Amino acid sequence: MAPDLYLDANATSPVLPSAIAAAVEAMEASFGNPSSSHATGLRAKRILDTTRVRARRVLGAGPGRVLFTSGATEGIQTAVLSALVAVRERRAAGEDCGDLLVYGATEHKAVSESLAHWNRLLGTGLALQPLPVDPAGRHRLDVLRDLAPRAAMVCTMAANNETGAISDLDGIARVLRASGSTAYWMVDCVQALGKLPLDLANTRIDYAPFSGHKLHAPKGIGILYVRDGAPYTPLMIGGGQEDGQRSGTENMAGIAALGAVLAALEEGTTFRTHAELAAMRDRLAAALRDAFPGIVFNAPFEHTLPTTLNVAVPGVSSKDLLDLFDAAGVRVSAGSACSAAKAAPSYVLDAMGLPLWRSGGAVRLSIGPLADDAFIDAACARLRRCGDALRTSPLSGGNPGVMQVSGDGRHGWIVFDAGTCVAIDPPPGQVDRIAALARDAGLRLTEFDAADRATVALDDGSHAPCMP
Repeated sequence: MAPDLYLDANATSPVLPSAIAAAVEAMEASFGNPSSSHATGLRAKRILDTTRVRARRVLGAGPGRVLFTSGATEGIQTAVLSALVAVRERRAAGEDCGDLLVYGATEHKAVSESLAHWNRLLGTGLALQPLPVDPAGRHRLDVLRDLAPRAAMVCTMAANNETGAISDLDGIARVLRASGSTAYWMVDCVQALGKLPLDLANTRIDYAPFSGHKLHAPKGIGILYVRDGAPYTPLMIGGGQEDGQRSGTENMAGIAALGAVLAALEEGTTFRTHAELAAMRDRLAAALRDAFPGIVFNAPFEHTLPTTLNVAVPGVSSKDLLDLFDAAGVRVSAGSACSAAKAAPSYVLDAMGLPLWRSGGAVRLSIGPLADDAFIDAACARLRRCGDALRTSPLSGGNPGVMQVSGDGRHGWIVFDAGTCVAIDPPPGQVDRIAALARDAGLRLTEFDAADRATVALDDGSHAPCMP
């Protein structure tokens, strides 16, 4: 059986072997509590301190805070809580600090949900205001210019998890400075680590959360950067760990593993370069074009991470594509893994103004910076075989059967036998595809609608009424 080909690295990534070794060593030989003063605890403390120093260098944190968290969601919660507590205090002191919580329309749901949650719990009474994006998925700076004077907090992301769209962070910073905005600015950097240059201390960014499992560290470990001088309120209080800024015994296995990933980033040869990843992306795109004529890419390559492809195939639903890829052992997704259970068009692609067949039929392929040429060779070959399989009609085998067709959030069925096939409630966007499948298989097609009225597809492509 052919091995799985994992093309869903934006959802999570396999753990780097050196990170596994570091985690095991931390659990076996350096298992002490870093708050303990004896030798065993001091060995754990050394891992903690070494990893933090590495994180500072990799992130360009300067004098800012670098805190270890359980992941990006905790970091986002902490940043939002810190900013809104500061806003509430400034308003109580009579300062004018804005009445809007501005967030990118394509942000991860953890951001908008956190804003709504803490706004309600803290009683700050601010209005949530989505910031629209253009068709490339980049924030509308012209709209931000109008909103910035009223913004209490602005939340954007460095790169989008579904499309890979890279934000114009310098442009956003210029708008905030030109407007004289005092808004706190959080940038979700989850997809940026190891893929985009980071020099956080030399930016206007106040808060930047990271998640280790997106870059070959285990799940359950993350980082929150807080700019020097930005307000900070701990999300968790207790034993005073992290210098009283994030209580709870540290996840030492996760921190040690993250330290190994950061060391690999500093060392510079473990992960592929941007140019190497861009060449791999171009090869995957070429294979997809060969496999699926008419395929569209939902974000322009010049403004996206080289690790991410978001595609749609005319007349083919995302479910059909996912089933096809999954049967071939190619692991991809229809968007954010956190929203995978919700059968709905992508809100990210909807916000970009793409038509329903693209937002509802989208599939994301994403690779990590550990990918090599052998992996890309195998992926391209498997993708082309998927295209061959899609063009081979399941109706052409001569055996009776049933086939589900999906599109635009609707589902229908094709029942076929003895030279005839019946399409029952086919989604409108799938009718042409079904007719083509029937013609290729030499079958006579009868199409039933929801009211039990039927039509027969004629050879000239028109339809004529028939009786059930």
